Amino acid sequence: MCAKLKSVWLVVLLLMTCTQVVHAADQLKVHGIFRSNMVLQRDKPITVWGWAAAGTEVNVSLGERTATSKSAGDKGRWEVVFKALPANTEGQTLTVQTSGQTIVMSNILIGDIWVMNGQSNMAFGLRAVYQGAFESSMAHLPLMRHIRINSGAESEYIETDLKDEFINKKDEDKNWKVVTPGVALDMGAIGYVFGSRLQRSLQIPIGIIDNSRGGASMESLVPRHKFAEHPDAAAYLEWVSGRRAAFSTDDFLKAQMDKWQISHDKWTAQVAADKSKGIKRNRREPRKPDGSIRTWSVPGRSPSDAASCYNGMFGVFKGLNIKGVAFHQGFNNAMMNTSCKPKFYRVLTKLMVEGFREDFNDPQLPIAIIGLCAGGGAQTRLNFEQTGLSTAAYIRESQRLGLADVKDPTNTVFIPAYDQKIPQLHTKKKKELGIRTARWALKTVYGNEEIVWESARLLWAVPEGNAMLLTFDKVVRPDDFGSEIEGFSIANKSGKFFMATAVAKDVKDRKLQNTQILVSSPLVKEPVAVRYAWARAPMGNLKVNGIPWQPLHSFRTDTIDFTAEVTHMDPDGPKKNSEAIKALKARAASSLKARLETRTEQ
Repeated sequence: MCAKLKSVWLVVLLLMTCTQVVHAADQLKVHGIFRSNMVLQRDKPITVWGWAAAGTEVNVSLGERTATSKSAGDKGRWEVVFKALPANTEGQTLTVQTSGQTIVMSNILIGDIWVMNGQSNMAFGLRAVYQGAFESSMAHLPLMRHIRINSGAESEYIETDLKDEFINKKDEDKNWKVVTPGVALDMGAIGYVFGSRLQRSLQIPIGIIDNSRGGASMESLVPRHKFAEHPDAAAYLEWVSGRRAAFSTDDFLKAQMDKWQISHDKWTAQVAADKSKGIKRNRREPRKPDGSIRTWSVPGRSPSDAASCYNGMFGVFKGLNIKGVAFHQGFNNAMMNTSCKPKFYRVLTKLMVEGFREDFNDPQLPIAIIGLCAGGGAQTRLNFEQTGLSTAAYIRESQRLGLADVKDPTNTVFIPAYDQKIPQLHTKKKKELGIRTARWALKTVYGNEEIVWESARLLWAVPEGNAMLLTFDKVVRPDDFGSEIEGFSIANKSGKFFMATAVAKDVKDRKLQNTQILVSSPLVKEPVAVRYAWARAPMGNLKVNGIPWQPLHSFRTDTIDFTAEVTHMDPDGPKKNSEAIKALKARAASSLKARLETRTEQ
């Protein structure tokens, strides 16, 4: 091949693979979510937008369809809207042009886009989970596409564009990725398993946007405009804004430098002392600050603060139509001694779901909340009452009830995850959660009635002698259809809970078989309340109709607060929480001791 022909071929390849190819001064810009290999949402209008010099005519083509816009306003924003299209598995070209500039994006498919949002257990990569290598070996999925929005993009303000530095980690290729075994390993495990099942089942293009942020608190994931709609949320946002206004970058950097100088002086003195004594010791020199500030240190931009992750990682691409959202979070809001706020979390859950739907212009946007996972040591018969003292259980309850407050059971679902226990912060049983979410979507969102997915709920709980009789709206039984029921605790009016015995009530009416459970304990004579699967990594083996992937959600029939809920604005909040928790721990230890002693006597 001659040198001239080689050059022409290289230019063609560049046009096919580059995210944005600009043939003049870098004035024309398309929003950063639009890149080669992407999936555009089917059956909804397709909006494409960007920026150019004010007053510039911008021509956009998607395959054979064309549209024109003129950039306007101070920032020169332009926008075109194409009519809704059905799914299309043939790659198309998206071209944006002005009189002197052209941006070309290739291999664009039309299908469904799902967003994987939350914190690190959603971002947790396929390569790190059980069966990751096995799953990735089957990831030859040319109709599945993936893009990741990185941490660091969080912001105190709603961002309007995605920068390359916040896409696909440190990979130089900033396009959407066609899913291959290698790409799959770098995807969030839940997102890959969920998306791959949908793609294989539906045989349409599926796009997965991973935008979870490790360490993100619920507060940071709620759209900013929603905080005004609840007095507690509004007061919290005002507090965050006040902290941001008082923050000084110069003062922060000076404090960092002063701290480093003290450490460095100490290090220098230690090295000199070692030398004078003839001692060889490898002391690490303190790293000098480079003038950068992590987002964690900036009020309002921290992943702990109002809307920060949403502003820079999710709301940043609002205007792009999507199919739905899967959400998995909770750990940072369930820390034992940092003022766990279940009531506030419930408020935020509702605001978050409503905000997603408003910003993405779909009042029935399907949303799955995968419950807080079961990290840490498992609950057993030997620690039952003590591990039953659990912030995690309260947060799971708030996730479920906050979602129920939206009042749209048809298009939302709470998916329990507590039964996938691994004693780690990041549990390696992610495949199961991705499959559960895919089952829900295929049956409920896509209407495949042959797929098995059901939830059950407690209808009522009433005393029956020295037991509590629970009645459910569906059959519930252990997933092996025969073992002893586990995971229940019971209390009298004192509010002290003890591990309980639970058995299915023997009834003649076939319709009621395995829908009623009697819960009791020799330590509780006049029961008033029960709890089920109430721990961070709880016992609890009931499944809807005994099917392994359909766990009965954790629940309680009491209304006892974990501790008196304090606000973010209370500087003594963590201390108050800590003192209250000490008393609760002592009480739980007493209950455990009493039960074990009773068992020994028997």
